[in-house]
Amino acid sequence: MFERLTFERLTVVAPPVGAAALALALLTGWTAVGGAGGPRPVAADAGWVLLPTPGAASATAAFFTVRNPGDVPDELTGASWEFGGPITLKRHLHQGAAGRWEAVAALPVPARGELAMSPEDADLMIAAPPALKPGQGVGFTLTFRHSPPLRLVARVRPPGERPR
Repeated sequence: MFERLTFERLTVVAPPVGAAALALALLTGWTAVGGAGGPRPVAADAGWVLLPTPGAASATAAFFTVRNPGDVPDELTGASWEFGGPITLKRHLHQGAAGRWEAVAALPVPARGELAMSPEDADLMIAAPPALKPGQGVGFTLTFRHSPPLRLVARVRPPGERPR
């Protein structure tokens, strides 16, 4: 009789205990490879550079969309390009119908979100660029607080040919 009760108890208890053990093993593995609550590298598409208007500005701007698939926020902390020279991270501040821009130390890339640079929000300001041609590919390196650097190409576009 004792053996029969023990066997019946095992047949009732074994499936949930086994399922719990399997779930624990899978969650432990997922966490160990960085899938749970850990940082994951950001990604970005090719960007674009605004072609400076001849005789107008002695600066231009570059734009990228950076996506963060991870659960941990990241920050764009710097950028460089193939021609060297300073690149300033900047954000536009809107004040009613007017606005201004200010240099920032970093641009946030939210967890499971994106930093979508645009002329109306944030960009990479490039002082005194060399002569650029429409369609030209320009190499950039973006650096982040948590993710490895991204090497990307941005296409030069004249005003009015902004990608959608």
